[in-house]
Amino acid sequence: MAAAGSSPSIVEYFGGEDGYRCGYCKNETGNLSHGMWAHSMTVQDYQDLIDRGWRRSGKYVYKPIMNQTCCPQYTIRCQALRFQTSKSHKKVLKKMLKFISKGDVSKVVSEEEPMDSHIEDVAACDFAYKSESHVSQSELTPLSVDHAERVENEDKDTGETKEEVNVQTVESASLQICADKDTPVPGEPSHSAKIVHAPPKPGKGADLSKPPCRKAKDIRKERKLQKLLQNQMCAFEGSQLQAGDQVFLLQNSKSKTNQPKTIEDFVFVSLPDDARHKLEVRLVPVSFEDPQFKSSFNQSATLFARYQMAIHKDTPSDCGENEFTRFLCDSPLEAENAPNGPECGYGSFHQQYWLDGKIIAVGVIDILPYCVSSVYLYYDPDYSFLSLGVYSALREIAFTRQLHEKAPDLCFYYMGFYIHSCPKMRYKGQYRPSDLLCPETYVWTPIEQCLPLLEHSKYCRFNQDVKAVDEGRLKELGRVRVLHKRTVMPYSVYKKRRKGPSDEASVQQYASLVGQTCSERMLLFRS
Repeated sequence: MAAAGSSPSIVEYFGGEDGYRCGYCKNETGNLSHGMWAHSMTVQDYQDLIDRGWRRSGKYVYKPIMNQTCCPQYTIRCQALRFQTSKSHKKVLKKMLKFISKGDVSKVVSEEEPMDSHIEDVAACDFAYKSESHVSQSELTPLSVDHAERVENEDKDTGETKEEVNVQTVESASLQICADKDTPVPGEPSHSAKIVHAPPKPGKGADLSKPPCRKAKDIRKERKLQKLLQNQMCAFEGSQLQAGDQVFLLQNSKSKTNQPKTIEDFVFVSLPDDARHKLEVRLVPVSFEDPQFKSSFNQSATLFARYQMAIHKDTPSDCGENEFTRFLCDSPLEAENAPNGPECGYGSFHQQYWLDGKIIAVGVIDILPYCVSSVYLYYDPDYSFLSLGVYSALREIAFTRQLHEKAPDLCFYYMGFYIHSCPKMRYKGQYRPSDLLCPETYVWTPIEQCLPLLEHSKYCRFNQDVKAVDEGRLKELGRVRVLHKRTVMPYSVYKKRRKGPSDEASVQQYASLVGQTCSERMLLFRS
């Protein structure tokens, strides 16, 4: 689904770093992960990477070593189209409505409610700085067509097959990414290869090869109406209802039925004219070329510092403008627009919550082909009583449902990582229905099936089919794309030209972790 002419992802792989301090159990060296620096990245590549357990912190993209790290972090997604608000969620939404309309300030915090939302990425912030790339921009710019052709001709003389020496220039034609990939469903592989959906097995979720399901509210209304019609049919002793009677019954059913409220009923409710406060949510692209982003930058950075110092006890030097920029403004994602995509396009955004003309919270999100991915949230500590962590997550779910109307493939809300071994991080499991990603086969599994396994062991393979393997695994190392001396080439060619010790083990590890599809699309920088 990449836009025509878009540049490819360029990454620099760092391998498995030494252990870092864990933000959950406080183990000084227990946090183990693989990492790479993303100089640029297409939204499709990042979508496919997070569907293999990767996640970004600024431009640093990392993947926990699940069977070794002290606190395994499982990718979690909420099925936004089927989302059901819980009692505690409704309390938070009502509390915000009361505050905006009447100025009511309720300082009672629900027991189920976490202190903070998206807290885990603070732990990821540190190693992003330690592992920053120092490669110059000129080294990352591929050569012109002429130079690439000379390399191609030179390899033809060696007698290798045409496929092996397919040294490419960065042309838009070679970088098209398939837009019609079926949306993955629980229990099916999440890799980016096109999947033809068979009818779902029991417990495997909806058949998404069929048109999207209607809202549960509409289905309930229809069932209620059918019951009323059937009851009336009996009362009329089998006499046929006239069209007018059916309309009357429909109107009656609407007034009599007390349908449960959807998330939209709380979020997009009409406020009274004399409302005490005004809340406005603005979606701003993360770009210093965007006037709204630029004009609100100082206010946003100041809010970030206040939040970090009050909630996470950072020192002022830990959360200055440079740290804010590197952590939450520098994104490798290339902004893209697609005909069947959302009007705002794909890429990285700040969702700013303006209360009476000032920013009180900012949700950092990535809008990707199949999901809205939550990156981070920071807010004004003075407004903690509004449970802004929970409120923003619910708003982001509602936003995902809104985007789905224009972009049918976009129907999931990714909440980052679920850490069962850390009790305070289990709150993400309350956003139902949700799925966790199997760390071995990269198949989505309903969270209800995962929790009993996690109670017995902090590291689990969720896919219970013992014969199942990672469908997107590396199959041909020679086809991995490499950027070497400003020339794009397959690894099979690069390997023959490389001087010095072999780096095959490192390239093999990288390709195994990103999968065959991404390894053939992304450019792996080699010096």
